[in-house]
Amino acid sequence: MQLKWTAVALAALSLVACGKKEEPAAPAAAPAPMAAAPAPAAAPPAPTADAVVVKIGHVAPTSGPIAHLGKDNEFGARMAIEDLNAKKVKIGDKVATFELVAEDDAGDPKQGTAVAQKLVDSKVNGIVGHLNSGTTIPASKLYSDAGIPQISPSATNPKYTRQGFKTAFRVVADDTQLGGTLGRYAVETLKGKNIAVIDDRTAYGQGVAEEFEKAVKAAGGTIVGHEFTTDKSTDFNAILTKLKGQKPDILFFGGMDAVGGPMLKQVKQLGMDVKFMGGDGLCTGELAKLAGDAIGEDKVVCAEAGGVEGDFKAPLDAWKTKFKEKNGVDVQIYAPYVYDAVNVLAAAMEKAGSADPAKYLPEISKIEYKGLTGPIAFDEKGDIKNGALTLYTYKGGARTQIAVVRGKS
Repeated sequence: MQLKWTAVALAALSLVACGKKEEPAAPAAAPAPMAAAPAPAAAPPAPTADAVVVKIGHVAPTSGPIAHLGKDNEFGARMAIEDLNAKKVKIGDKVATFELVAEDDAGDPKQGTAVAQKLVDSKVNGIVGHLNSGTTIPASKLYSDAGIPQISPSATNPKYTRQGFKTAFRVVADDTQLGGTLGRYAVETLKGKNIAVIDDRTAYGQGVAEEFEKAVKAAGGTIVGHEFTTDKSTDFNAILTKLKGQKPDILFFGGMDAVGGPMLKQVKQLGMDVKFMGGDGLCTGELAKLAGDAIGEDKVVCAEAGGVEGDFKAPLDAWKTKFKEKNGVDVQIYAPYVYDAVNVLAAAMEKAGSADPAKYLPEISKIEYKGLTGPIAFDEKGDIKNGALTLYTYKGGARTQIAVVRGKS
């Protein structure tokens, strides 16, 4: 996929050259606890006789080792619901009362399909979720069979939108773009000669690692080893020792931060002098806490499937400030994309004059929405057009942006 780099991005990249969903993993150290729980979300206004009740389902892992990511997504959904109710959005000739129906899939495919069926049975009007590719993909068939529109704010495995389901959409770039960008960056910018890969065998981790490896080879790089772990592992010494013997200068991990953080610690303990790379599952604010001093300075390079530039940056920064004031924590990754996904569903309902999934679904395919995270429109598969990616590193224990990259759909 052809990529376009802005002048600012190229400048940022040159400095670095000189100098990112899955089933929950069991880390060596649990993620830092969330800040004190925010005040409960305001109850939706009681519907009046001239109102229509719209139920939006939201699914994410709000329990388990990556609950910090699931809660981040749910907070974004709740803020969108509250803002929609404050605006008194009209659907047809009635004011809509939006309600959030939130479910926890724990990042587990079986639980994911169970809660998906529960939402279908509850006759929700639309779905935002799931967070992980491994739960989103199997759940998407249930939503498709029921004719309920689904927008994922964070599942990046390409398979999700390649099943032929007219109900499936996503508001972030997929692993083809994410892994491909990181693979080319490893060879062309970081000048990697010997590159090793580890993935956790989840739909997300394996998918992004495979796309990374393809791009490395296409760019002329050499893969010296590809090892596997699980999303529940805590001891990586055997596979790391094996890869250390291949003398890699870059190590890519396909998986989530809850496993990547402890892995980074063991990379340091073994004295491996490598750049550590990963996708959006790795690329979180929590990674520095999970990795401790192993995070280093400019040691980690990762990419997030999303990115904001230009006129969209100041409003998003203001929203993130509001998010922290309301929820007591910083945005992790995808809360703004969840916020946009909820609003896209509402905008399509407004356009159709109906919250009936069969009536407003066609409007999603045609939508041109100015979101918090940028312009949103979908291609024939349901993927976002011209999706952005953001490259990051870590400095002083904080995630630091390198550049925003956009791909052409």
